[in-house]
Amino acid sequence: QVDVVESGGGSVQAGGSLRLSCAASGDTFSNYNMAWWRQAPGKEREPVARITWTRTTSYYIDSVKGRFTISRDNAKNTVYLQMNSLKPEDTAVYYCAVDSTRRGRIDAWGQGTQVTVSA
Repeated sequence: QVDVVESGGGSVQAGGSLRLSCAASGDTFSNYNMAWWRQAPGKEREPVARITWTRTTSYYIDSVKGRFTISRDNAKNTVYLQMNSLKPEDTAVYYCAVDSTRRGRIDAWGQGTQVTVSA
């Protein structure tokens, strides 16, 4: 069982930037595919970006392409989400997600970090 803890959320104005971090426990982080998801009020949780264990970015939701960048530092057991040109519609709770078996199934979630973008 791997545990993850997100940080870096906050409140910004439209056009601003934030960097989210997700620190994972354990010594096999480098073997995991990792992802960021988000859930806006009244909406279902949706995947935002995913990065494979080989650092190949495999997915971005269309609405964040060109604005968000997912990356990882295996030496620090950490995955990041750099968010630029933020929009009010990016307001959500952002969750770090672990796919430890690399089969496309999430088997661990963080507690979430709130991102609020004001117009």
